[in-house]
Amino acid sequence: MNQPIPHTDIRVDGWIGRLPPRLRPYALLMRLDRPIGTWLLFLPGVWGIMLPDHVPARQRLFLIALFGIGSVVMRGAGCVVNDMWDRDIDRQVARTAGRPLASGALSMREAALFLAALLLIGFNILMNLNGLSQALGASSLILVGLYPLAKRVTWWPQLVMGFTFGFGAPLGYAAAADHIDAALGTLYAATIVWQLGFDTIYGFQDMEDDARIGVRSTSRLMAGHARLFVGVCYGLTLAGLAGAGYLAHVGPGFWPALALPAALLGWQVWRLDERSPATCLRLFRFNRETGLAIALAVLAGTLTR
Repeated sequence: MNQPIPHTDIRVDGWIGRLPPRLRPYALLMRLDRPIGTWLLFLPGVWGIMLPDHVPARQRLFLIALFGIGSVVMRGAGCVVNDMWDRDIDRQVARTAGRPLASGALSMREAALFLAALLLIGFNILMNLNGLSQALGASSLILVGLYPLAKRVTWWPQLVMGFTFGFGAPLGYAAAADHIDAALGTLYAATIVWQLGFDTIYGFQDMEDDARIGVRSTSRLMAGHARLFVGVCYGLTLAGLAGAGYLAHVGPGFWPALALPAALLGWQVWRLDERSPATCLRLFRFNRETGLAIALAVLAGTLTR
């Protein structure tokens, strides 16, 4: 098994292919073959950790390391929950038919036990944060559980995904600042619409399969208006980031540095072609670089206060 499974973005080459056969399905269930999801969960947490003022550098670095580990674990837990919900749907979609639960490589019992282990690790990481963060982190499990249901009841599952995957931003801010304020809320809103935009791009890969089996998505809803919709999402993202920076009293270095993520978001809109699954996947993955550029802008604002 040294080649990608045909018609899917699942990867079984590289280090995944060198794992013992018994462990490989668990790694695939966590999407360890595709770390982009971990990055997109982790980076908003980094923004939140770096944005508030009067936080010692050592504490920020500790929290960033903790959030890095937690992002791997909790992204994996979210993928397990998603695949437990969606295993019957996944069997009918070319891109997801090879997933461990859909293909039968793992049973529901094995997935449930694995999920319990991941949540136990996540709980121990959460216990290293302050009380406010612990309460927020526990409440986020509701979103993790409900997200897979969204595509069955609404045309806006990508928006629900934004609330779920974007939760790292308020959690990171609360972990660093130990309080909730308007800057936290504005940063969370910016993260939600950023993720709504790029997950809509991601969903364009499955348009035909989703229409055939009746799965709802923002991508299907916005078919024919892709650039306009994603452009609005990304414009609101930049407005939200600017608002969060203003409310958090960032230094002057933030504002010119924000030009780089603005250019990267604009480039995505310009390159978007909803009829090209390969292009959509590349643009979706490019949001790691975009998120890193936002982190650099926030860092510039923090260092120039």
